[in-house]
Amino acid sequence: MRRLATIYLAGPDQWAPEAPDLMDRKRRMVEAAGLKPLDGRAQIAIDTDNGEVAAREIYADALSRLRRSDAVIANLTPWRGVGCDPATAFEVGFAAALGKPVFAYMNVLSEEEAEMQGRVDMLFGAQIGEDGLWRDLEGAQIEDFGLPESLMLWAEARSFFVVVAPDPLADCEGVQLCLNALRAYAA
Repeated sequence: MRRLATIYLAGPDQWAPEAPDLMDRKRRMVEAAGLKPLDGRAQIAIDTDNGEVAAREIYADALSRLRRSDAVIANLTPWRGVGCDPATAFEVGFAAALGKPVFAYMNVLSEEEAEMQGRVDMLFGAQIGEDGLWRDLEGAQIEDFGLPESLMLWAEARSFFVVVAPDPLADCEGVQLCLNALRAYAA
């Protein structure tokens, strides 16, 4: 049996429209599973008059909590574009470098958005190039492995769930699916 007591919640949730409520719901889900939630939201007093100092304090605090966690649940829902929040991608990579197991989910509005190539096509346009590869309208090749996210993020996750949800930013089903997978992993 693997010891898992603390779970780091990675994702852009702290910036969502209803952030405090959303973060509370996710923390309560983790607590209901008998685990202690840690998240990327700074638990330190921040002086907003000094942006660079505050940013470094938030960064150091997040890395400290990642180091103390036993596993990560990452919200890889597309954020302001076709891919996940870049800070979340960093946190997943950092956790992987520490040897922490990562469980991930992505919320989308439709099945067409469940693959990276489909999202690029929906948002920016895509076409098959003369070489038979999917390319965006600027001619850049689109990573097309039929995966929901970059192969590096997808492959790192012990489990990766794609949830079609009417409100991708507020849906918490992915957290529950990750908690279930985490429980099976720890057994």
